[in-house]
Amino acid sequence: MTPIKRILIIEDDPYIAELVQDYLTMNGFEVQHEADGLAGLAALRKESYALIILDLMLPGLDGLSLLQQLEQELDCPLLIVSAKDDELSKIKGLSLGADDYITKPFSLAELLARVQAHLSKYQRLRERYGNPPAGKDSLVVRGLKLERDSRRVWYYTKEINLTGKEFDLLTLFMNHPNRVFNREEIFERVWGQDALGDLQTVTVHIARLREKIEENPSKPQFIETVWGAGYRFRV
Repeated sequence: MTPIKRILIIEDDPYIAELVQDYLTMNGFEVQHEADGLAGLAALRKESYALIILDLMLPGLDGLSLLQQLEQELDCPLLIVSAKDDELSKIKGLSLGADDYITKPFSLAELLARVQAHLSKYQRLRERYGNPPAGKDSLVVRGLKLERDSRRVWYYTKEINLTGKEFDLLTLFMNHPNRVFNREEIFERVWGQDALGDLQTVTVHIARLREKIEENPSKPQFIETVWGAGYRFRV
């Protein structure tokens, strides 16, 4: 029997929270709801979840602050659902590790589709990288070392802390050195979607990854922009 996937909703609007909780429950999920950021943070540090749905404007602790505290701890997909539709809020949320950004009002059917797509992609990545073949665990390029089983990264002796999606991006690039990927390909391979989501997600995550692995992010030595084509990992 397939285990029931547990989802945490952190949302202070009781009407929206009830609608989402009821809809996801009807579609086979176990759903827990917390109405403020501090309670949500406590729940995340106490229990494990398959996916998180997070509002940004929360009492106690706002969503972006919660993400900042959890950035290196998250090990599941996180979807922001917010009334804030400005570009800065989207960029901030995605750069702090969110996997998707959905603007209110939204369709419950679309939310379910995104939840299922992220869960499916996450499961495939766990199966692909969770138990790599013996002797093929590590990738090393010019001092940058990636360990697939432990999901850890070093630059020479300094360990680099990456979010889940940043690690998946770097794994994709290092597995395919010198190959050019356009944003659509990256989005499909890492996020597992064709039509859902915003391609800006890719740009934001690559910029964030460069800040962590490049000595000079404005002149990247690893992840290069190929103008008019996409990005490649240079070896």
